[in-house]
Amino acid sequence: MDVVTMNVYTALVDDAGLFPPTSLHMDEALARNRRDLEHGSSVLTHRFLCPASRLHRLRDMDYRPRRIGLILDQEEVPGFDDLPVDFVEAALPPDMTIDVLARGLGLTESVRLFVELAPARLGVDVPDGIGLKVRCGGLTAEAFPPAEHLGAFIRFCVEHDIPFKATAGLHHAVRHFDPSLGVDRHGFLNLVLAVCEAVEGRDPVPLLRTTDVGHIVRLAHSVQEDTAKRARQLLVSYGSCSTSTPVEDLRTLGLIT
Repeated sequence: MDVVTMNVYTALVDDAGLFPPTSLHMDEALARNRRDLEHGSSVLTHRFLCPASRLHRLRDMDYRPRRIGLILDQEEVPGFDDLPVDFVEAALPPDMTIDVLARGLGLTESVRLFVELAPARLGVDVPDGIGLKVRCGGLTAEAFPPAEHLGAFIRFCVEHDIPFKATAGLHHAVRHFDPSLGVDRHGFLNLVLAVCEAVEGRDPVPLLRTTDVGHIVRLAHSVQEDTAKRARQLLVSYGSCSTSTPVEDLRTLGLIT
């Protein structure tokens, strides 16, 4: 694996096995996380994404993940000082600013906050040290943002130097049509390369929209090292309910060994 490839794909995928459509039981999800850690794929962060409402169940298990991303799905924030939580992800209420939300959570400097923001809801003030989170899909066609909205979100983050995470819908590397939902699913490789495009001052939307596998692979091979480094400083990671598919897709496309 060359230096550029390492910069682009290393520590890209968070473990979202508890979330749909995979929706593993806690014991199954933790067993998979442990196996993944033993196998050691560099594409995976091994960060275990856990809803706050299920943190008590995680505590009952013998195995503890190396890193935990806490997803706030309830109003009350549970204590987690005894757990290796490094990320907290929270939705921004319609009537609240990000700084008010951050102050209310009272996180320590060792825990990074990512605030979920709809791609169409831009122009907010994002305090230093806080990242954003964008939802790229879901269980219905309406949950998938248009490429234009996702592209605007990427441009906003690049222009304002805001790190971000992505979640949901990114099941495969390349954009493709899902007949069960009647919608095009965004590809995680499209997303990564779209950030690279924006870093270099180009419009990310055409890259988000393309389904041309050959074109995407050629672009992936042509990414410059400084562009890859900057793009991954911005795109921190994305959550995937499958931890094997992203690795398999990148291998199939010849982008990793």
